[in-house]
Amino acid sequence: MKRILLNDGWRVEKGTLLERRGGSISEAKNVTLPYDAMIHEIPSENTKSGAQTGFYPGGEYTYTKMLDIPKEWEGKAVKLFFGGVYRTARVKVNGDFAGSCLHGYGEFYVDIDKFLNYGQKNEISVVANNTGEPNCRWFTGSGIYRNVELLTGEAVHIAEDGVRVTTKEASEEGTLVEIETELQNISRSKHKVKLNTEVTFEGLSVKKDIVYATVYGGETEKLRQTVFIPKAELWSEEHPALYDICVTLAEGEKELDQTVVRTGLRVLSVDAERGLRINGREVKLRGACIHHDNGILGAATFAAAEKKRARELKEAGFNAIRSAHNPVSREMLSACDEYGILVMDELSDVWNDEKNAEDFSILFDRCWEEEAEKMVRKDYNHPSVIIYSTGNELLDIGHESGGRWNRRLCTKFHEVDGTRFTTTGCSGLNAVAGAGKITAIAASIMQEKGIDIPSDSGEKSLVENTIGALNMFMTFIEGPEFTCHPMMTEVLEEPGQAADICGYNYSLDRHVLEKEIHPNKPIVATESFPAQIADLWKTAEEYHHILGDFTWTGYDYIGEAGCGIFYYDGNKNFGNHFPDRLSYISDINLIGYRRPISYFREIVFGLRKEPYIAVIRVNRYGQEYNRTNWLFKDNISSWTWPGLEGKETEVDIYSCDEEAELFLNDRSLGKKPCGKAYGFIAAWKVYYEPGKLIAVTYKNGKESGRYELKTAGDQVKLRAEADRSAISADGQDIAFVTCRLTDQMGTPNLYARKKVIVMVEGEGTLQGYGNADPQPFRNYDDTEWETYDGEVMAAVRSTGKKGRITVWFSAEGCEDTSVVIETV
Repeated sequence: MKRILLNDGWRVEKGTLLERRGGSISEAKNVTLPYDAMIHEIPSENTKSGAQTGFYPGGEYTYTKMLDIPKEWEGKAVKLFFGGVYRTARVKVNGDFAGSCLHGYGEFYVDIDKFLNYGQKNEISVVANNTGEPNCRWFTGSGIYRNVELLTGEAVHIAEDGVRVTTKEASEEGTLVEIETELQNISRSKHKVKLNTEVTFEGLSVKKDIVYATVYGGETEKLRQTVFIPKAELWSEEHPALYDICVTLAEGEKELDQTVVRTGLRVLSVDAERGLRINGREVKLRGACIHHDNGILGAATFAAAEKKRARELKEAGFNAIRSAHNPVSREMLSACDEYGILVMDELSDVWNDEKNAEDFSILFDRCWEEEAEKMVRKDYNHPSVIIYSTGNELLDIGHESGGRWNRRLCTKFHEVDGTRFTTTGCSGLNAVAGAGKITAIAASIMQEKGIDIPSDSGEKSLVENTIGALNMFMTFIEGPEFTCHPMMTEVLEEPGQAADICGYNYSLDRHVLEKEIHPNKPIVATESFPAQIADLWKTAEEYHHILGDFTWTGYDYIGEAGCGIFYYDGNKNFGNHFPDRLSYISDINLIGYRRPISYFREIVFGLRKEPYIAVIRVNRYGQEYNRTNWLFKDNISSWTWPGLEGKETEVDIYSCDEEAELFLNDRSLGKKPCGKAYGFIAAWKVYYEPGKLIAVTYKNGKESGRYELKTAGDQVKLRAEADRSAISADGQDIAFVTCRLTDQMGTPNLYARKKVIVMVEGEGTLQGYGNADPQPFRNYDDTEWETYDGEVMAAVRSTGKKGRITVWFSAEGCEDTSVVIETV
């Protein structure tokens, strides 16, 4: 079917039906989709969801659009496609109910032809109800946050997402490809049609095929074509080769429909003896969990934003992402196809046991099969997708029915896609909590360790004293005593084995144990603590059955606010501290700056040969703080700390080489062992003095690399840089412009803070503006933000006209700077 982007010309107003009837609604505003209504709300400490959504409130929003439908479309198939509406969506056409979607992260289609007035204007309205709070453990967004498309087709047409491309086999001789096309006939007559299929690579035709069929009235037919492509370019993380499959449907000389699918050709296999293999070669997953929001844009999904995140993750050394904890966007999948990033696509954060009072568990049993099928339909032609995850940290896992539910989900995925594998993000803590065995395991561990069992009265046992047990037990939950406990194995046995691949969150010590218990079952770390990567990767390299790791997280996100913040004020992580907004657990911060843990991980992976210097923030060193296992170090790669001369700090050198030496202003502070045997880190206590900090590393006694930090000069300068010099003028493209503080010589100044005002001129508009501060007081709609770690970033959107955009930045005491972006 022909797809027409339908993002322009919408109006949105906030308010429930009762509020609208009573006249107490917000003023309607004109918007261009995608439009996440939540990110434009004002965070409030009284928000029902609190820190979970970064203190952003929910609400109900009605989106309306007038649509001209030509008279000649009468008798044709007409549908609407919604990439994502949060949370529950009701779609009406000319006031008549046309369809709905219960899953706020699921895309959906609505047949609207029967409700249309042909040759006239038609009103499309979408009610997005996100009033049930709290419903997610992170920032959700509200309203229509992804693309809307209008689909039209002749009476006989190719079904939406009706072309499936499957690589049947691949060898040095060539690749065998099956192309399945689903045809629909909504008329009452039979039609004799032909299907022309052409396979092209980089614009050149490599194979053609024709098949004929009679499609009877009111029926659906699936046609299959098999083509052999000699010496095909296979898709892989290092070589993400993409083919275009053009399928044209015709009746006689009349073309009825055409669909082009971009895909990659590759074959997958997985087992405990050889690991994960792509095209016959073992691949270890260097993975990152990511959430669905795009930082300062909120949940709004733009292809440019998804490509930016994918590109930055790949540049940081990741070759895989896990969509936590809901189906990933089509735009991100296309970016992963292009950059060679493997994808674990996840269905849900809950099944039938709730984590929040209004979460998806209240709807899950009604629509899980449909949502699994929709996820596969979206993913099938994307070579990047290799694993489906049935869910994350599910309390249901601990119940007797947990295995049954996981088998049902895994079976459903295999029924609709037999080419990929399944896993489940099992949390041992959640599983035993669901099974009601936490205190029993705690008692067992403490007894083995000879620790006195606490009680409130001196008479109650630990098993009875739940609060005392949990407080004492929290120190053990990530150690082998807990993760490898026999009762843990018993609880995880049935549900954990239901999937093709065992997926475990924060259970490093279980990985080797699983090989003993289940020698034929591969395993993957579906979540892990950042600081565990050296130990985890060492184990993964040693054992084939361990497929790799997905760290929590690769990219910072809104919500779950405060999980990774270093609190020096007495607050505790996982609390409810306004104005916390970001999780701040990430290798890459909210606007794309790689934090030291990212470079450390790249070195552990063996991808970076140069050393790296990370400095504990001098203004914070020695202060007490609360922390969780998700925190790495409060450090940064900077040697500019004015006013802190003579203050002590800790300096790390990260390196894969055997020995490291630190120099301060050309004075050697000594050599220390480093490399794999020492966890890739060498550390020094250093008193700050301005100048030059140099790391020199040695291999076999010879210098192998160096890294240098300089103190920035006193004068602060604004320097702006756009990620692209030209963007599409279609109104859907975005350029990301970063403004950094430097000195006159270009040395970054991460310590200085400046309030920077942004202004956009020409054929562009400001879509979002902000920094990576996890505790900001400003909104991403504001045009003035203070730098954080020396940076602010503006997202600038084209307006639909060709021309030029000029983005200006100004700050007190600094000369203005600007960037020019062409819209083409």
